[in-house]
Amino acid sequence: MNWRNLAASLAAQLQIDLGEVDAIAMHGGDINRAFRLQGRRHCFFVKINRADRLSMFEAERAGLDAMRATRTIRVPEVFSTGADGESAYIVMEYIELGGRPGAGRLAIALSAMHASLHDRFGFHCDNTIGSTPQPNPFCDDWIEFWRRHRLEFQLGLARERGFEAALIDAGARLGESIPNFFAGYRPKASLLHGDLWSGNQGADAEGNPVIYDPACYYGDHEADLAMMELFGHPGERFFSVYDERFAIDAGYNERRDLYNLYHIFNHALLFGGGYLAQTRQTIERLLAQV
Repeated sequence: MNWRNLAASLAAQLQIDLGEVDAIAMHGGDINRAFRLQGRRHCFFVKINRADRLSMFEAERAGLDAMRATRTIRVPEVFSTGADGESAYIVMEYIELGGRPGAGRLAIALSAMHASLHDRFGFHCDNTIGSTPQPNPFCDDWIEFWRRHRLEFQLGLARERGFEAALIDAGARLGESIPNFFAGYRPKASLLHGDLWSGNQGADAEGNPVIYDPACYYGDHEADLAMMELFGHPGERFFSVYDERFAIDAGYNERRDLYNLYHIFNHALLFGGGYLAQTRQTIERLLAQV
């Protein structure tokens, strides 16, 4: 990565004097390398990957821009995406995070973002969940969208990678049974973060909730809520305050495992190991409910 070229491009774009810059490596998860690009008076957060991953960063920018446009919750501003030699990059606002967001403030902000509705389910571009492709073609029917572009898409990947036939067959049976989980419930097409586990949320120095690293699409708001319970829990106050502003249907607890199966299955595709057993157990538990 040619940091001088990137700094010069940013300086010209933003009409600022960066001076000499220093790229300081930071923790950036399992998929990308992350850096704080420090100039004389300005600082940026930069993620880089192989040049052929540029479309992943462009899709991330689309999601961040969509969430930021709602003016409901703090999201890093994106300044640039591009490729330089062998590396693709995304440059965004550097936000100094100061711990976990307050449950009430997060609930108010997130419920307001979820109230940003579309008339169809999907998104204007495909993106990724981790490094797994996530197709988002617009669809009028939520059940059909979830079955085809979430569960069946992952079952197809599992088949290609030689996963056991019994798991794939059980997943197919679950797909046929999905309508049973939605009796009397018609989801709205809310703008979703899409990957809202505890590691993708924080608070700035003033305590404002901040969310980042999205896999955005328009879908049932319960999908974001369920993910918040998968690797941690936002607390009962969060759900109480959220429910006052965007009512949570009484059947949410029955659908929570269905939505989280998507993320557990994705971890099985990416990492294998215990996630494969957890995927199998979750499918069996869901089939037992129908």
